[in-house]
This record gives sequence, structure tokens and C-alpha cells, in this order.
Amino acid sequence: MAYNALISVFQYKAEWKRDIEDGPFVDMIIGVNGAGKTTTIAKLARMHQKNGKSVLLGAGDTFRAAAIEQLTRWAKRLDVPIVSTRQGHDPSAVVYDTISSAISKNIDYVIIDTAGRLHTQTNLGEELKKMVRIANKAMPNAPHRKMLILDGTQGSSSINQAKVFNELIGIDGIIITKLDGTAKGGSILSIADELQMPIYYIGTGEQPDDLIPFKANDYVNTILDEIFI
Repeated sequence: MAYNALISVFQYKAEWKRDIEDGPFVDMIIGVNGAGKTTTIAKLARMHQKNGKSVLLGAGDTFRAAAIEQLTRWAKRLDVPIVSTRQGHDPSAVVYDTISSAISKNIDYVIIDTAGRLHTQTNLGEELKKMVRIANKAMPNAPHRKMLILDGTQGSSSINQAKVFNELIGIDGIIITKLDGTAKGGSILSIADELQMPIYYIGTGEQPDDLIPFKANDYVNTILDEIFI
């Protein structure tokens, strides 16, 4: 009974990559500063590399120069191409250029960073909406996923962030960071219960390979093991 009750919390299943007839599959990555957004982008890129796919990064966080530099360092480390500009430039232009370049070069996956905005900043929220519109202009139906990065240690703060971002642009799924390999802790359960959104992955460390697909069955079994052992 306990197992079925817990599993029911995760009724919203993550939709894996759809077949895209023409052009790349585009992920747009959203989240506040400190949640692990840039590191997660590197992990996603590494995952696609391991599957034999080509990747192009878009440094769409032009709000902070450090964000561009950090993503560029990851791109060099992983030997992945990146489209970037200078701090203060139009992030929507980066979105358009990244997707257009990926189409012309037959890239399999595009991963676009966005400013680590506070969800209470109206102007940055409007900018995010514009980035989504421009992605669709560059390629119909892009971005194919808008994924929100949540810090698994932040509890109700993460849930509030997710609700606001979802109202702004509609979030397709979540990646939860800063968890150990067994996905222990109640944060995943509370986030899934409150938000009713699919959880795609969990981040378990700082290295490029420290990203694993979230599996509800494994997580629930871990919780029950902790309770009954």
C-alpha cells in the first residue's frame, strides 16, 4: 500500500526525445543562480556525447559575464562547440544564432543556457518569454523541452521558483541537483507532489558524468528501505 501511494506521486512521466524530422532537438535550461544550471548543461552535453550524438551549446546567459566564461570553459573541456557573445548583448540573438547554426551543421542536440534570473525580476522574466518566442522562430516547435534546474536542498524555495517559472513560460520537466547517488531525502517527493511535473534527471555530483535518469521505482524503494530497515 505504501509503495503504491508513493509511486502515485510520480504519475507525471518524463517524455524522452521525440523524433525531429528536420533539425536538432532543442533544450532550454532555466533556473536561478546557484542551482547548478551551468554544470547540469555540461552533464547533459556529456550524456549526449556518450550516446554518439553531436551537441552545440548556446551561452544565452548574457546577464553575467562569468556565466559565459564558465560555459565556455565547459565547452572546451568537453570539446563541444558553443555560440556566445559579450555580456549585455541580446540573449535572444544567441538563441537564434545557436539554433540556426545547429540546423546548418546537422547537429543532433542544442542546449541553451538562460540567465540565472531571480523569478521575481519582471524584466528578466519578459526576456525569457522572448527567448522562447525567438527559438520557435528559428525552428518551429523549439525549444522542444524547457527544463528547470532545482536545488534539491532548497525545499519550499525551489517549489516557489518552479511555480513562477511555469506560469511564465510553461515548464516541461525538472532536473534536481545536489543529491547523492541513491537520491535519498524527501525533497524529490515534495517537489513532485507539489508541482505535478515530470522529473527527468538528478544530479549527484560535480563531474560531467554525475547525472542519472530519475527512476521513480528505484527512488521509492530507497525510501521504503530507509523506513523499514
